[in-house]
Amino acid sequence: MDPTSLGDLWDRVFGTQSPPDEWLVIATAAVALVAVVPRVLWRLSRNAITIAHEGGHGLIALVTGRRLDGIRLHSDTSGLTVSAGKPTGPGMILTAAAGYTAPPLLGLGGAWLLSADHITLLLWLTTALLLAMLVMIRNAYGALTVIVTGAAFLLISWLTSPDVQAAFAYTAVWFLLLGGVRPSFELQSKRRYGGAGDSDADQLGRLTHTPPLLWLLFFHAVSLCSLIGGGRWLLDL
Repeated sequence: MDPTSLGDLWDRVFGTQSPPDEWLVIATAAVALVAVVPRVLWRLSRNAITIAHEGGHGLIALVTGRRLDGIRLHSDTSGLTVSAGKPTGPGMILTAAAGYTAPPLLGLGGAWLLSADHITLLLWLTTALLLAMLVMIRNAYGALTVIVTGAAFLLISWLTSPDVQAAFAYTAVWFLLLGGVRPSFELQSKRRYGGAGDSDADQLGRLTHTPPLLWLLFFHAVSLCSLIGGGRWLLDL
């Protein structure tokens, strides 16, 4: 490849882009909120949160030295990540804790990138993460979901104007921040009525010999703090 072309590609990916107008930032937040609040839309959009949730389990499993056997994503927006290794200890605890915290923390990281005007870099990093996750997907629905999501990020970053890229990137980050809050409340509601007995919070409770409620509060704290911090970055407060 021509060195000039490589230089142009490097500048395109790692360079900065013009920040969008404030009205666009607020409009993308409203779009993301609409995707999260109504139950009928949430049933569809929650698939993206599940990708981040299970991806968080998988990434931390690898980082902590566990063997990642595979990830499954289901049409009911549930998922399963299977890893092998010591059944107790810090690695297992961190892996179990990574699911509910991954979407809001990814949103927080995305908000930081956007506050630094790295819009294209955010889109490409997301595409790379989805591509890496695809290798570990073990069912057809999961593969289709990740491929469609990754293709959307790639096509937007490669074929559209800077304004469209900014709108898409800000909507995606707002969605992770806002959508990262709801699952913890859903889990709390299920546990109140005796459901979700093998949830991440319950597994963490057994691993650490602490009340599952403590971990549920931890999930709430991470998601709400990420929303507040990420929102301040996005709104340039």
